[in-house]
Amino acid sequence: MATTSPPRPPSAPPPPPDDLPLGPSRGRPAAPSRLARGLALSALGIVVLVIAYLLLSGGGTTTYYVELPEAYELVRGDQVQVGGVPVGSVTNIVLTKRYTALVTIHVESSVAPLHAGTVAEIRVPSLTSVADRYVALQLGPNNRPALPAGSTLRGSATRTVTDLDQLFNTFNPKTRKGLQQFIQGSAEQYAGAGRELGLSTEYFAPSLESTDHIFAQLVSDQSTFTHFLIESAKALTTIGARKEQLSDLVEHADQTFQVLGAQQTKLGEGLRQLPVTLAAGNKTFTELPPTLTALTKLVNAQKPNTAALTELFTKLRPLVTTATPVVSNFSQAISRPGPDNDLTDFVRVMPEVAEVLTTASPNGVRALREAVPITSFFGPYSPDLVGTLNSFGQTTAYYDANGHYAHVSPVAPSFSLGEGETLKPSSAQQPLEALKTGQNRRCPGAATQPAADGSSPFTDNGALGCNPSQTP
Repeated sequence: MATTSPPRPPSAPPPPPDDLPLGPSRGRPAAPSRLARGLALSALGIVVLVIAYLLLSGGGTTTYYVELPEAYELVRGDQVQVGGVPVGSVTNIVLTKRYTALVTIHVESSVAPLHAGTVAEIRVPSLTSVADRYVALQLGPNNRPALPAGSTLRGSATRTVTDLDQLFNTFNPKTRKGLQQFIQGSAEQYAGAGRELGLSTEYFAPSLESTDHIFAQLVSDQSTFTHFLIESAKALTTIGARKEQLSDLVEHADQTFQVLGAQQTKLGEGLRQLPVTLAAGNKTFTELPPTLTALTKLVNAQKPNTAALTELFTKLRPLVTTATPVVSNFSQAISRPGPDNDLTDFVRVMPEVAEVLTTASPNGVRALREAVPITSFFGPYSPDLVGTLNSFGQTTAYYDANGHYAHVSPVAPSFSLGEGETLKPSSAQQPLEALKTGQNRRCPGAATQPAADGSSPFTDNGALGCNPSQTP
């Protein structure tokens, strides 16, 4: 600040000579000098009084009181702030007869006087602070009545502070224990990694900005977002109603992870084999598109045949419908509830029967085995032999898909019609005259008249090796 020097007083006149007579004019300057000194002393006294007032009055501060249920670890000298700007300090804390804390605060003249509606709140910079407190004032409207100096903010005019311990006390013991373990685990996790953690915090602000953009996009369509929240609430309500099942699921998942953890060696081996498996799978997937292309061509080529398949399935449906009871009967014959009443039980006892037969009659079994080459010759003639025993003297006939045929025809003496329509017996040689011998390669169906369509005698286009000319 620029200053100016006071004007210098004019130089004193030279003393009068001694021989001049003394008169009234020489004594007049004395009265003005005494007046100037009196004025200067008065001004100095006023300045001293102003300075003393300023010093003794606390620099223009106003005293107020705040009554609280407890002091919340306030100490003398803590700040009083308005909007985060210091405007005073705590000067005293005493205990009242009602066992409450009466806090004396001094606020600067810039905010004094306070008005009705002013709220005093004890705050902390953060929940992790232990003894760092300050008094935050929320000023009432200036159109409200002014509060005189020495007023006390009582009851609802004050707000309490929430400590970190109070926040933790809202949790149950199990949750507090888990939170404690989480904090300890986080400390162990970041032990010795402070430098890396500091580098990661550089990207924290960009991540928050990206998160802000994400939430801005989420709430851009309010109706959709509201519908999403409502449906999510319904889903959470449904899930909450299944808390017991969820608890069992979490418990079983914990057991599963414990079992997986016990198999770390095998899991490690599996992870080592995983790249090889993925490489082989990659090769397989590379060859898969040509296969799919060829399969597509095959399907396209088979599409014209689907019409014939439709007709086939249409005609096959009645057959399946008719065969269903037959298959059911077969199923019952093969397997039926109860003992010894189906083919399955029969097959099961056959090994025992064979063992009994083998051990009970070894000679008979051996004889049967040795007789097989001999008896196999008579196998094709079994129908003829049975026919001979049933109706001796008649031509035996066995009917198959190629018509009835006979390999042997026993002949007995018969009668012939003679004169006068009388029967006379034939000689013994007459029935044998029509018989033929040496027909060892007769074809099936050769014992009867040839069919008009040429289906008999049956030669299977010469595959049977028989002689169609050999007829009875």
